[in-house]
Amino acid sequence: MANDPFRAVAHPIRRGIVERLAHGPATVGVATRGFGVSKPTISKHLKVLERSGVVVRTVTGRSHRLALNVAPLADAADWFDHQRAVWTRMFDAAGDVLAEREEQR
Repeated sequence: MANDPFRAVAHPIRRGIVERLAHGPATVGVATRGFGVSKPTISKHLKVLERSGVVVRTVTGRSHRLALNVAPLADAADWFDHQRAVWTRMFDAAGDVLAEREEQR
């Protein structure tokens, strides 16, 4: 899935890049510095982020600037919020059943 925001943030290096870009746009060098992996590996991670739409690259001359696009992440956050609500209701119901059983003892 090319536009999967979950895959985009599934790897710690990609999450690190997203966290850095949350502070504002940055050059590729600044956004990817210090991860301790090769440039080809960084390029692969950036491709995943760009294909998912989470990161947008702007090229001006020889300068490549990256910026965060939060829209795909917002969709993922909405999904998590929905799942949290479902699981909260399920755990509440299970808690009620356990409380009833405890009262019956």
